[in-house]
Amino acid sequence: MPVKKLRFALFGNVYQAEKSVSAARVMQYLSAQGMQMCVERTFSAFLRQRGLMPDGVPSFEGTDFDADYVVSLGGDGTFLSAANSVGAKGIPIVGVNTGRLGFLADITPQEIELSLRAILMGDYRVEEHTAIMMRAEDGIPLDNPYALNEIAVLKRDNASMISIHTEINGEYLMTYQADGLVVSTPTGSTAYSLSNGGPILTSGTRVLCLTPVAPHSLNVRPLVVPDTAVVRLNVTSRSRHFLVAADGRSQDCTEDRTLIISRAPYLIKIIKRPDHSYFGTLREKLMWGADTR
Repeated sequence: MPVKKLRFALFGNVYQAEKSVSAARVMQYLSAQGMQMCVERTFSAFLRQRGLMPDGVPSFEGTDFDADYVVSLGGDGTFLSAANSVGAKGIPIVGVNTGRLGFLADITPQEIELSLRAILMGDYRVEEHTAIMMRAEDGIPLDNPYALNEIAVLKRDNASMISIHTEINGEYLMTYQADGLVVSTPTGSTAYSLSNGGPILTSGTRVLCLTPVAPHSLNVRPLVVPDTAVVRLNVTSRSRHFLVAADGRSQDCTEDRTLIISRAPYLIKIIKRPDHSYFGTLREKLMWGADTR
């Protein structure tokens, strides 16, 4: 085992009481190896209520932490939240899947100790994933400007479809008449974009995909552009309002706010096992070739 005391920051899902034992196993193993830990404040309180929080482990709030590694315990939603907190810090993230599908969080609870040992020994590889960001042309900051999976503009629940005037690098593309538009990264291509008919973009490709949500015209199809592209969106709606969501974190916007979406100035680093196969994950998670008869 390495001599250096590595620092680990833990994020977790507070809606899975029956699976919180996985967090206890992570902390027990790291503590036994003499590693330093800190736990996100809400998750720390959740574990403490269940008697699973070791004494002396500090908590932190938001982005106020520093670590060598981040551990996400939950599903892909928890992983996305951890990635948002990491942001430009450049800290590699490892995901333990105690949720359902687990595209991003791909370490099973049964593999916790083995995977942590591999990290301590340096036996892993790091994938760099594109993140995207948005800003409003009026200069007023948005609540959640960064995303690892996707940024979506959507109609409000009780509204009719919206009109999304779209430009790419300053050139007019089209005006989508739809329930929304998803701008996704390759990481997010197997998420919301895929459920709306978007293509799967191979991990590591430097592209973005524009996928309409329930478009009024059947001729409208997803469009793949380089991730250097700058996407400008101007939305009009009968309600004069629409929703904008970054990795599921949504806020209300008025139609006078023009949004600019582009590549973020940093990459998200994700830890993978040396034998991890992206195509193997696709086969397993999407059940390609499975005969359920």
